[in-house]
Amino acid sequence: MNIQTQSWFINRRHALKALGSFVSLPMLECMVPLHGAEKATATPKRSAFIYLANGVHSLNYQILKPGKGYEFSRSLKPLEKHREVITPISGLHHPGALGHHHNCISVWLTGAKIGPSDRNTISVDQKMAELTAPLTRYPSMEVALADGSLAWTADGVQLPALRRCSEIFGSLFEEPKGGKMAQRRNLRRKGSVLDANLAEVRRLEQKMGKEDKGRMEQYLTSVREAEIRTRRADAWLDTPLPTISDDDRKRTNRDIPATLAGDYFRTVYDLMVLAFQTDVTRVASFSLGGEANAFSIPEIGITESRHQLSHHGGDAGYMEKLTNYDTFAIEQFSYFLTRLTETKDLNGKPLLGSTMALFGSGMCYGHSHGNANLPLVLAGGSDLGLKHGSHVDFNKQAKDFQGYSLGADGALTTAHYQVCSRPVNSSAHMSNLLLLMAQRMGVETEKFGDSNKVVAL
Repeated sequence: MNIQTQSWFINRRHALKALGSFVSLPMLECMVPLHGAEKATATPKRSAFIYLANGVHSLNYQILKPGKGYEFSRSLKPLEKHREVITPISGLHHPGALGHHHNCISVWLTGAKIGPSDRNTISVDQKMAELTAPLTRYPSMEVALADGSLAWTADGVQLPALRRCSEIFGSLFEEPKGGKMAQRRNLRRKGSVLDANLAEVRRLEQKMGKEDKGRMEQYLTSVREAEIRTRRADAWLDTPLPTISDDDRKRTNRDIPATLAGDYFRTVYDLMVLAFQTDVTRVASFSLGGEANAFSIPEIGITESRHQLSHHGGDAGYMEKLTNYDTFAIEQFSYFLTRLTETKDLNGKPLLGSTMALFGSGMCYGHSHGNANLPLVLAGGSDLGLKHGSHVDFNKQAKDFQGYSLGADGALTTAHYQVCSRPVNSSAHMSNLLLLMAQRMGVETEKFGDSNKVVAL
């Protein structure tokens, strides 16, 4: 080969086209015995993650009193009926995200520090999926309105996400187009393409410099993950799909226009409940939109984007709409918790008992990109040992914290924004909470992301 003429050069676009969408499919676990669902436990452990972009209107969101006797804030009022199964959390932050607007969503579930030359790390949902994937048809479920999913592989690749509800339903509960044999041929053909790419790249590695080899190793990791995913999908074709009732099918197998955000949110939540109930997956994530392009909600009079409202500049009208948006999103999360409570698990108990659900944002005060004091609510998981009913406030656990800034009327003043922009408790990392959730799912680890200890709940 003549290196000067680059006769060995791989056309990157051609290689990615050959691989199709498989490079980014959600599979990270090493090969394990197939048909693991036959060994499923009586009470599967599950986790769901819901992301709200651009933070909240923190003056109307912040709970002031820690412990069990707390009063719900205006924005969190829709969760009051779930008091005994939720824990609002204040004062956590991701050190690696501070000062970086668009990194907030990227590191929310990873706890990584992302600079100009840094790659992301594995997200906690995918760390859980490494453990649960052998037992379910799909390792995880990713839904996002924009900007990709919340999920990241161990090699820092963001997983693709679905958006249309009918497409989500079809991917989980319907036979592949053309039947099983056509799907099997398609999977094996793509498996052959992956094998061919691996062989060709291995030949080229001998001609590469150190820096190129590093980039290629990242590429190869993605190809290996895709190969594992392909083989597992092939094996699961022989396992019957779950039977879906007519009521559940009508509720979830439909598409909703963007002008009906509440209906859309609730349908996605119904799909997540159905996926957990039928045990097709035990890990799910749902992003309500990216930092720059989250939904408007015309059905409640909000035609502005969430990003626009979060940069309110003190405008009273925008701040009121942002509070209404916060409350609306939390109302839909409350619906999700209600559905998990009403739906029975394999042992006859409410599904919520075996399901941890984390709702929150990677930012607190969007106007100044303040991403300390993250708004977070952890729900469910009582069967996994979680105890709820209290507001856990890491700000008030800091020795030098003088308390929240209140006016004569007892309401928070704009001085509170400082708490949202700079951590009060520098050791209170959100990764400590992610570590707790990972451990309760059964992941054997003493550290996740930038954790420095595990949160006690």
